[in-house]
Amino acid sequence: MNTLPLLNLRGVGKSYGSHRVLSEFDLSVQAGEIVSLIGPSGSGKTTALRCMNFLERYDEGEIWIDGQLLGYSGPGRREADRDSEAKIDEVRNPLSMVFQQFNLWPHMTVRDNVMAPLVLGKKIAKAEARNLADQALARVGLSAKADAYPARLSGGQQQRVGIARALAVKPRLMLLDEPTSALDPELVEEVLQVIRSLANDGMTMVMVTHEMSFAAQISSQVVFMEAGKIIETGTPQALFQAPKTERLQQFLSPWFNRSLTPRVQVTP
Repeated sequence: MNTLPLLNLRGVGKSYGSHRVLSEFDLSVQAGEIVSLIGPSGSGKTTALRCMNFLERYDEGEIWIDGQLLGYSGPGRREADRDSEAKIDEVRNPLSMVFQQFNLWPHMTVRDNVMAPLVLGKKIAKAEARNLADQALARVGLSAKADAYPARLSGGQQQRVGIARALAVKPRLMLLDEPTSALDPELVEEVLQVIRSLANDGMTMVMVTHEMSFAAQISSQVVFMEAGKIIETGTPQALFQAPKTERLQQFLSPWFNRSLTPRVQVTP
């Protein structure tokens, strides 16, 4: 049985000049797991996520995707040490990403937005790309909107298009950067339902989120971050029902106070 992690980060660090945004970040994700990164704004969650597919170049440590080192060909971590773009794309091929701001082309239809990474990035023929796009739109319940333009959609529908675009490339691992943060509260649930459905189908996901109840219900493991460091990590049961650090207790206290009960029941 292959137990090699699908994603493995070892001692990853990232700085912008003298400002250190990520320090000694370790994370191992097996196929089928769902990992939620939580923490206050500015804690390094999104930077960590963007390093996972080399949208941000990490300065220290190693990131392995399905047994291949991402971004570099040797021990150096300078710009001069980075791999070719073709090699980077090959290594991160199993990944796709959902952005918090949707990032849809306003002049393109919903279907064309979903097709774009297939045709332009994967070099898939248009007929096949159209079929894959239609399958992905059906998966998120938006077949009827395939010929619409983004401006005609609600925020929730636009984010579902973003998820369809990420699904269409047939990823083994999805990275989701606060997928509901740009939505009105009444539109959040429709996006969470799609993510919940993907989880039920066994999709591997790493997600940055401020939806604490959702993270508690859906995650295999939860990582609490602050100031670029992992403060606490473990199962949802451990972190949400019995946080060990005072800082995590403080962070979760507003959520506890909003809950009808002191602790939610987390599905084992």
